[in-house]
Amino acid sequence: MMLENRFKLYQVIDEEGHPVREMERPSDTVLWKMYEGMLMVRTIDERMVKLQRQGRIAFYGTALGQEAAIVGSGLALKEGDWVFPALREVGVALLRGYKLIDLVNQLMGNCDDLLKGRQMPCHYSDRRVNHVAWSSCIGNQIPQAVGTALAMKYSQKDDIVVAYMGDGATSQGDFHVALNFAGVFSARVVFFCQNNQWAISVPFPKQTASKTIAQKAVAYGIRSVRVDGNDVLAVYDLCRRVFKETREGKGPVLIEALTYRLHAHSTSDDPSKYRDESEVEQWRKKDPLLRFEKYLKNEGIWNADRVQSLKENIQNEVMEAIAHAETVPGPELSTMFEDVYKDMPWHIREQYEELLHVKNWIEKHGLS
Repeated sequence: MMLENRFKLYQVIDEEGHPVREMERPSDTVLWKMYEGMLMVRTIDERMVKLQRQGRIAFYGTALGQEAAIVGSGLALKEGDWVFPALREVGVALLRGYKLIDLVNQLMGNCDDLLKGRQMPCHYSDRRVNHVAWSSCIGNQIPQAVGTALAMKYSQKDDIVVAYMGDGATSQGDFHVALNFAGVFSARVVFFCQNNQWAISVPFPKQTASKTIAQKAVAYGIRSVRVDGNDVLAVYDLCRRVFKETREGKGPVLIEALTYRLHAHSTSDDPSKYRDESEVEQWRKKDPLLRFEKYLKNEGIWNADRVQSLKENIQNEVMEAIAHAETVPGPELSTMFEDVYKDMPWHIREQYEELLHVKNWIEKHGLS
């Protein structure tokens, strides 16, 4: 048997929203939370792309088409868990208490930004919800996640760490180092790979000769599974079980969520240069939000008035956050030097004093 045949795709509902396997159905409250979470992610994405095109923010990376993988996994986490995200996991952070206004402040890099404008847009972080900023250097959050997971193990906590990544990150050395380290030391970490078929302009078949990403874990002695990443119920159900086993000390797991990036890699990318639009249209028919809507209708849970109210409330919340964030000034230049070291070293102090000298000169000559 070929290795990849061991990894069948875990699915709960088909593309028409009909159940294909038995599972304990979440409560209506959880089901609506899933829908609201996916709708929030999509609304934010649509608005932020427009803001970037208008020059009001510098950069953005959407999760269009991947909302089910994000929300399904995020809802399965517990309060004490740690998240090491990649580009598209803002929905996970919001589900765990990251505030929308903090996200918008970060995208604009104003003085209310928790990171004081020091990170690129979409490189948010909030220690209050154990969400660690990622780097544009693809994959280097993965070994960091393993280190944190080992700390959990040694401190005898049952919290876990989830390291998110795209399929492109599996071609980086950090991915393989991290899996090997996690396997050897049985770290309480789950590697969650959103295989969205494209690593910027590189299609999955040219990313790896492996038929699946899940099979890559075998060489490191790590369990792995594949899930339909456009099926929010499947992602949620599988993650709940995997996260529980990881908490119990049964070792790390690699989850491959099969999904698709419907939008550009980021606002700096033009997919028309490398991707056939007919492929996108085929995946658009598998839209995770539409699939879940069909499920809610099939189950008799759908409420058109409630959905309309949700859409209006989310739109208003996003627009209010943007309107407020745009009134907030940028960070003081001095913040480039403060909070970097506990005690400012001489070379940083020299630069700081030079900045103050220039600032005073500008103010003295009325040029500010």
